[in-house]
Amino acid sequence: MTSETGSPRTLADELRALPDEALAALLRARPDLLSPVPGDLTQLATRAGTRASVVRAVERLDTFALQTAQALAVAPDPCDLPALAALLPGGEEQLPTAVAALRAQALVWGGERLRLVRTARELLSPSATTTSPTGLGPSLAEAAAGTSPGRLQELVAACGLPATHDPVSAVNALTDLFTDRTRMAELLAGAPPEAAAMLGKLVWGPPYGTVATADPADGTAPVAGVFSAPVRWLLDRGLLLPAGPRAAPGPGGGRGHTVLLPREVALHLREGRAHRELEPVPPPVAAQRVHPLPTVDGTAAGQAFTAVSTVEELLKEWERAAPAVLRAGGLGVRDLRRTAAALDLPEPETAFWVELAHAAGLVASDGETDERYAPTPAYDDWLDRAPQDRWAVLVAAWLPGTRVPGLAGTRDGKGRTLSALGPGLDRSLAPALRRRTLELLAELPECGTPEPGALLERLRWERPLRSGDELRATMGTAVLTEAEQLGLTGRGALAGHARPLLDAAFAPGGTASGGTASGDGPAATAGPAAKAAALLAPLLPEPLDHVLLQADLTAVAPGPLRRPLSDALSVLAEVESKGAATVYRFTPQSVRRALDAGRSATELHAFLAAHSRTPVPQPLTYLVDDVARRHGRLRVGAASSYVRCDDDALLTEILADRRSAGLRLRLLAPTVLASAAAPDQLLAGLRDLGFAPAAESADGDVLIARPDAHRTPPRTPPEPVPDGPPRPDDTLLAAAVRAIRAGDLAAVTPHKPRAPRHTPEGTLPRTTSADTLATMQSAVLTGQAVWIGYVNADGAASQRVIAPVRVEGGFVTGYDHTADEVRTYPLHRITGVAELADG
Repeated sequence: MTSETGSPRTLADELRALPDEALAALLRARPDLLSPVPGDLTQLATRAGTRASVVRAVERLDTFALQTAQALAVAPDPCDLPALAALLPGGEEQLPTAVAALRAQALVWGGERLRLVRTARELLSPSATTTSPTGLGPSLAEAAAGTSPGRLQELVAACGLPATHDPVSAVNALTDLFTDRTRMAELLAGAPPEAAAMLGKLVWGPPYGTVATADPADGTAPVAGVFSAPVRWLLDRGLLLPAGPRAAPGPGGGRGHTVLLPREVALHLREGRAHRELEPVPPPVAAQRVHPLPTVDGTAAGQAFTAVSTVEELLKEWERAAPAVLRAGGLGVRDLRRTAAALDLPEPETAFWVELAHAAGLVASDGETDERYAPTPAYDDWLDRAPQDRWAVLVAAWLPGTRVPGLAGTRDGKGRTLSALGPGLDRSLAPALRRRTLELLAELPECGTPEPGALLERLRWERPLRSGDELRATMGTAVLTEAEQLGLTGRGALAGHARPLLDAAFAPGGTASGGTASGDGPAATAGPAAKAAALLAPLLPEPLDHVLLQADLTAVAPGPLRRPLSDALSVLAEVESKGAATVYRFTPQSVRRALDAGRSATELHAFLAAHSRTPVPQPLTYLVDDVARRHGRLRVGAASSYVRCDDDALLTEILADRRSAGLRLRLLAPTVLASAAAPDQLLAGLRDLGFAPAAESADGDVLIARPDAHRTPPRTPPEPVPDGPPRPDDTLLAAAVRAIRAGDLAAVTPHKPRAPRHTPEGTLPRTTSADTLATMQSAVLTGQAVWIGYVNADGAASQRVIAPVRVEGGFVTGYDHTADEVRTYPLHRITGVAELADG
């Protein structure tokens, strides 16, 4: 219903007057209103006014829309647009946009006179015990609620006003005085200088202060005998009002009383401004520097390749030495430090790569009794892909992820340290923050680099209530750093191959449409992620099939190597340094490792000759032959363990070495030593002594020690923590709007069900399953109500009139006119359907 002036009387009336498109836009902006679908517009309005829903809606406001809502919260209810503009001087041009944003969230309703939803007013306005975000205190009427009638008359008289007959009239007279700028100025003109200074300290908030008393021992003394003259002058005229109990003793031993500045007085002193600093326009984000396009794309592409290589190296490290899972979940500090040392990276960056690999489904817990993190079967599939596709998998996992690796190492609210892969790192704001950061970078001139502080300030302005300032700054800085590490940006500017990713649609708590993590494999690379990968491919360096061997027992890879060559070289040599060129160093231990993996000296010589653009240096040939000559002369098996060697002099040498005492060796035969240590411990001990033993089986054959390919069982990548209900699609929105409209029509219009057509009285409609489905689908398209026969799970039969809005999955959802609510019925329990007769 609307008032005589045409303005809606309630929020439900305003929603009722909206077109379907506007109603669908509201449900899209506030998806929590759809859980479940409201029965009518009155239910929708009621749900839109609940505290939890209003808090979510307020958190979505930008700074100026929030300041507009805060101004409405302290303004008279209702408030017209000119009065609201007076509270927001300097924002008149942007005010209509802010009001429209509040209307779109159903936080404001009304025609020319605006009304803030009551719950929002309660959240944003001050009370007798709280302060508004504007720094304003409660109104005079609220602050003086406990004042005696006699005291009110004293305030009226002190202000030079005529006496009134009741307390309400007295408060109204004082309010009229405080809101009249001319009379208020005359009143303050007679204030002592000290009194004006006291008001100045409270004017911008907080509105509460403590004033010293003349008698610190007696809190029951009359006001006139307790306070100093300036304070007494203000209290006598209601410009300050007592609030709360007496304050505790101060450092000097004296006591004080808490006083507050009424809202009307503060607004006069502020010259009507609701905020000290108004922010009607977003802070600009300008390009601090513009780089050449080849520089940006080349730098980003190089970093993208490094990202893929780093994740691969990380998982190879964990394949060899799987770290343990903490009892509370997560990666231990020592394991993180060890992994960081292996990758030659700082610990925070290592935590990022660990979290990213986990989000992409490449690493998970193995679920064993001695639980450890290890690569998943999806890692093998990921390795078989081209580098650009592997990069797209990582990006598709990063964009919608809610984990914030930058928080690892910090403490939660209970003082517990947060660990990588552990609980407590999810922040629902992260996906939207990442996407918005990339959008702001895309809005700059091509290859433009912004000033990070300006970018963070813009993000703060757009969502001032989402997370705290410190957390937002941490996350914003992390987004810029992670985007650079992933190769989405180069030199701080958005790379060309990253722009297609902005086409991906994000849902709260969901994933990008361009790459969804599902099933047993890593995130799929389709849609925008595939487009980005296609643009990246030409920029990536071509993998090489050769190295440059040098006389100092090193090999230089002048670029990225093909994976078979890289895998073989990582076994045969140690990585000494990384960068544009990777340097490998050959050592006796690394050559022995290759021999343990089943390679012979002849095969190693052939491998080096085939993959070197330079002649194989003589020192490297001697190193391989020397290690191969000594390799396997000692054989270690299980006794607990034993050492077998055809050279008894070598066994005598081992026994004579004092360093072998810890192995507890004893001579069983001239060529056999026994030990109480386990075979793997004995192997490690002998290698530490400088020997090159080989493990053998029970049959006496040499055991080939290839690296263990430890894999977890198939794992599903972790789902991001949703930020409320998922965004509804267009089909669901259309069905919901039709259901709400149908329910509202039934609620506000007297309804008398029409008799069914061609159905004898007292019998259920009877149709075939195909006819029932076809009639229901037709009713969804035409919006017509139908008469159905329905048998519930208990076998009870009934007849119902429903307006179907959706038919899918063997169910029909619609507004049940018989029950006056939206219901869902299984199609197999509907005996038949009949159209309603006219008239």
